Amino acid sequence: MPSTTAVTPRSSPVAEQKDESRSKGDHRSRIATLLPDLLADTEHSGRTLQGADRRRVLVAQGQTYHLAQLFLSFQPAPELVVLTGDRAMTAAQDADSPRAIAAAAWDMNHVYRDANEATEARVDLAKQAAALLRQDDPEDLARWGLLQLAVALSFAKTGRAGDAWRYWDKANDASGRLGRDYAHPWLVFGQGIVDGYALTMHNDLMQPGKALEVAEALDLDTIPSATRRSYHLIETARAHGMQDEGVASVALLQKAFRESPETIQYNIHTRMALPELVKTGPRMVREDAQHLAQELGVPV
Repeated sequence: MPSTTAVTPRSSPVAEQKDESRSKGDHRSRIATLLPDLLADTEHSGRTLQGADRRRVLVAQGQTYHLAQLFLSFQPAPELVVLTGDRAMTAAQDADSPRAIAAAAWDMNHVYRDANEATEARVDLAKQAAALLRQDDPEDLARWGLLQLAVALSFAKTGRAGDAWRYWDKANDASGRLGRDYAHPWLVFGQGIVDGYALTMHNDLMQPGKALEVAEALDLDTIPSATRRSYHLIETARAHGMQDEGVASVALLQKAFRESPETIQYNIHTRMALPELVKTGPRMVREDAQHLAQELGVPV
């Protein structure tokens, strides 16, 4: 189980793992070979153990479903993504663990927000899960801040700017209390993703100029996740695309590909933008856009 108070310094093993992910870019497919046995082991242990041991196993089972969801979210199997989210929440509730419930609520918010579904329900779920957590404990505070971010993203998706930024401020306050260099060991909550998701919120609120102001100050090295770094680069490309800045958009999509090929391959914005960039983008980058589309298997 990960440490509950881990802080990610620049020279940590996580940072070294980040560099390895940059060079290989197969962090999702590598975990796929382990998932079936991990799920089988935790499910078997959950059925055979009792008491505190069973609760610990159920928490681990929730984390395993979190990994499964991260893998499946980049496969053509949306029903399995929903299923893993539901099972993670069931395991968390059976474990009677507010921390596990919070993590499952974050995952479920992502699933339904990306599908433009259950807006009110996902906001209520995040708020209810956050209410179970203590703000005087670093592990709880990180998960509490993550859920404030979930609510902020949901409100931004539906155009409720005032509510969105009110909850983003709460997440930003939580990351500030945890420290500038803090990053949760596997949920990755910290100042880096709080800043990064501000970019997404401006995009969803149709404010690309403000999104690019955020992007100019965003330090990707504070984010110990190749997936998240690639995602924030794609979101910066989306902001440039909204301003018809095709050269910058292609360059950032290429950078996102180098950061994490498995992240960009199934990103909705990328798959929609590349065909247009190939056909109507600036002439000097059409060939680059076409080559990237071929690499990703995007029909043009």
